Amino acid sequence: MSKMRDAATQSKAWPFEEARRILKRFEKKLPEKGYVLFETGYGPSGLPHIGTFGEVARTSMVRHAFEVLTEGQRKTRLICFSDDMDGFRKVPGNVPNQEMLGRYIDMPLTKVPDPFGEESSFAAQNNKRLRAFLDGFGFEYEFKSSTETYQSGEFDEALVRMAEVFENVMGIMLPTLGNERKATYSPFLPISPISGKVLQVPMISVDAKAGTVTYKEPDSGDEITQPVTGGSCKVQWKPDWALRWYALQVDYEMYGKDLIDSAKIAARITKALGGPAPEGFSYELFLDEQGQKISKSKGNGLSIEEWLEYGPAESLSLYMFQRPRTAKKL
Repeated sequence: MSKMRDAATQSKAWPFEEARRILKRFEKKLPEKGYVLFETGYGPSGLPHIGTFGEVARTSMVRHAFEVLTEGQRKTRLICFSDDMDGFRKVPGNVPNQEMLGRYIDMPLTKVPDPFGEESSFAAQNNKRLRAFLDGFGFEYEFKSSTETYQSGEFDEALVRMAEVFENVMGIMLPTLGNERKATYSPFLPISPISGKVLQVPMISVDAKAGTVTYKEPDSGDEITQPVTGGSCKVQWKPDWALRWYALQVDYEMYGKDLIDSAKIAARITKALGGPAPEGFSYELFLDEQGQKISKSKGNGLSIEEWLEYGPAESLSLYMFQRPRTAKKL
């Protein structure tokens, strides 16, 4: 055993504690895919802030600790997944052209125009900024777009599986919802062929064999049947999280304290789909000067550029390393 690995097996630093937990998961054998997959998720509904950076930085710290612990003998990958097929729910307060953006509520983020007039969509603008941050800090990662993953068919098998266990998923989700939400809830969100919007409508029927869903189109009142595959449907976010874990075979993902219950629900749905849930780590939140959670949709987060006006990159990395389970007020 090398001195470095010996130190890694004894270290009480939280990334090494996490790395040892992941290693324990694979004591008997590596996953069949031949590598350990780390993932971070990002919603491009607003400009990325330091919380977005923090999740990638902290996940990379655990990945590095795992590689030290295994002396590089076990392959790893890190996927940064952008939920850019989500419906646009709210206009952020820190971007231009607010009135124009307001006309695209409920459209997929990749169909919302870029308010800065630089990219093909608002999602493309935010994805570009995220990748520039990550590239600038030298992170090793693979970027995945939700829109591209759904439309390419990469999720098709998992989507059909979601249709097969539709009632199981509803049984997991409905007890967590209020009465009004229960009446309209479905894990499948069809993309309307009429308006192009991401629809939150109840399903009339789900045909797993045909791989289709049938629902009533809000604008016309017509019954429409369309595939769950090929990008015709998005999945509601908690089941979508599970879908991603199942389809990509994710082994490790972090999330904020406010998502602990959501992660537990996603883990149950992953098991209903037939896969194991990943190892997880919950961290405390970043708060603004009012003590409120920073949010991309609210636009109250400190950007990475703003931080770097006052301190070097190393100071930001140190800030992310220190006490991840203690809330940080900015």
